Amino acid sequence: MKKIQDLSLSGKRVFVRVDFNVPMENGRVQDDLRIQMALPTIEYLMEQGARIILCTHMGRPKGERQEKFSLAPVAEHLSTLINKKVTLAPDCIGPEVEASIQQMQNGDVLMLENVRFYKQETENDPQFAQQLGALAEVYINDAFAVSHRAHASVVGVAGVIEDKAPGFLLQRELDYFQRSIDTPIRPLVAIVGGAKVSGKLQALENMLNRVDRLILGGAMANTFLKSQGYDVGASLVEDDLVDTASALLKQASEKGVKVYLPVDVVAAEKFENEAVSKQVTIQDIPDQWMALDIGPASVLYFTEALDEAKTIVWNGPMGAFEMDAFSRGTMAIAHTVAASHALSVTGGGDSNAAIKKAGEADNISYMSTGGGAFLMLMEGKELPGVLALQ
Repeated sequence: MKKIQDLSLSGKRVFVRVDFNVPMENGRVQDDLRIQMALPTIEYLMEQGARIILCTHMGRPKGERQEKFSLAPVAEHLSTLINKKVTLAPDCIGPEVEASIQQMQNGDVLMLENVRFYKQETENDPQFAQQLGALAEVYINDAFAVSHRAHASVVGVAGVIEDKAPGFLLQRELDYFQRSIDTPIRPLVAIVGGAKVSGKLQALENMLNRVDRLILGGAMANTFLKSQGYDVGASLVEDDLVDTASALLKQASEKGVKVYLPVDVVAAEKFENEAVSKQVTIQDIPDQWMALDIGPASVLYFTEALDEAKTIVWNGPMGAFEMDAFSRGTMAIAHTVAASHALSVTGGGDSNAAIKKAGEADNISYMSTGGGAFLMLMEGKELPGVLALQ
């Protein structure tokens, strides 16, 4: 796979797939992290004298043109970040777009309108990919967060344009993943949380072949606790996966991987911030109550597991951290990971949101921009968007 530095870029029309699907409010960008992460690639292309054609999606317009999903505010915001006018094309394909590209000078930046205004994008329609590919001479994928999706602008275009490479963001994501999972400094400790086992089953199975220790938290831990004979009251449990959870723990034991499950929880009568709650051991969860966070003893237990770690990978919170009453466990683990001397890599929207809420974003080695793509790599699979560059 070529690197962006290997390509001849001066005067070339360069199609750059970015992920600028950012939170919006009243027509303004609320969080520009994803835009900021793509700036090194955009600025490098500008320095090289490329004619930059940015392509992204916004929201889920389901193949229809909806003004609330227009990229006009994103183009305006990017203009302020790079101190250069970013022109928004009226569409992402067609004669008007081609005319706009014809007028571009070296170093100019043009943003195509929302590529998901066409259902052919998510269908990876070959003809649509051909139309997008005809706009440029070079293809750069800098959208790690959508590289697990076989869409036209991610996979199809890469089949149309011969000169292609990952951007700096995508390359950095792959490098950090390799350092944390493929060739880690050991011990490697994985923290896996979130709501459901089902969404992370393949990742857990694959991680058992790679990690030295595995910490399980969040609602998904309830299914594992139930598989070990604990009564978890009215807590969220995937009953159809209780036997699977038991088999995973047995498998971990056979592989010599120590699994850490909560020993106490913060339980509540209702899934509400104001609900009556109390700290109880996992043996004492009241019948109609639900576990909504790990307790202080679990925090200590998990902290001990992280003490000697040289590499930490974290995906998924320890509880319903979005509610202050049930955020202490996740916040405590965020502080522990941030204070560690280990290489720390977090992935997934919730994990990253928790890190930011804890004020520890600057103390994590790398926060991945992609949840689904990060999880697919954790499952041991290759990303369609990366395979398309090879």
